[in-house]
Amino acid sequence: MKTNPLLAALLCVAAAAPAAAQGSAAAPAPLRLEVGAPEVDGRMYPPHRARNRVYPPNATTPVNTWTNELTLGDSAGVPVMRWVTLGTQANGNTWELYQTYNARTLAPMTYSYRNSAGFEKFFGVHGTQVRGHTRMPNDSVAQPFDWTLPRLGFMANASDLVPPAVGMRAGAVMSLPVWSADSTAPVQHYFRVLDQRTVSVEGEDVLAWPIEERVEETDELKATWYMVDRSPYMVLAEIPTPNGLVRITGVALDE
Repeated sequence: MKTNPLLAALLCVAAAAPAAAQGSAAAPAPLRLEVGAPEVDGRMYPPHRARNRVYPPNATTPVNTWTNELTLGDSAGVPVMRWVTLGTQANGNTWELYQTYNARTLAPMTYSYRNSAGFEKFFGVHGTQVRGHTRMPNDSVAQPFDWTLPRLGFMANASDLVPPAVGMRAGAVMSLPVWSADSTAPVQHYFRVLDQRTVSVEGEDVLAWPIEERVEETDELKATWYMVDRSPYMVLAEIPTPNGLVRITGVALDE
């Protein structure tokens, strides 16, 4: 699981290209998913704990490190995921994020973030209504907000949870609404699962599924996630930026 909105999927073939140049193999039709789709079942995730480190382009020293811990529970008869994320930046600033999701559908339920500089953000999700508050470091009172989304989306900072909850196989393509905590509407993304390959993660070789995430409308590549079927699930992320690739590594802490 990641903690920043990193998104989208699927390289589009130019519609004007001659049919002979396209080859005989047809591209797989994407599996179109909404929050609550029966194909998504997050109950395959057991309780686990992992560490993530963020490396800027060409850097060997991380600028942000956090731990993710998942516990499972029940809320009014609904199975829930409870994620606790505790982070430290290279400058010594700290932050914490507490999130609750429906364990089967991965629908967001609550989000609570605060950092050592004094910023905080909290909201609860009820259907498509998002109600909460933000507080800037110098605010004497919190600033409330109340949004109604046109449709519910999977949280952007946890979108990497979806492909393993559906099932990873080479060539699989899934399309889903992805929603950021700072936006009032989800954006449609594609995820495409590529052939497994070995990647280096904190000095260890790991066989993982690369999964491209792209914005459906523009085909912009937002990230490539390298996923496995065990803790920490996300072992590497490559995020394209104008200055090069940002890398996020993931290492299990419960083995």
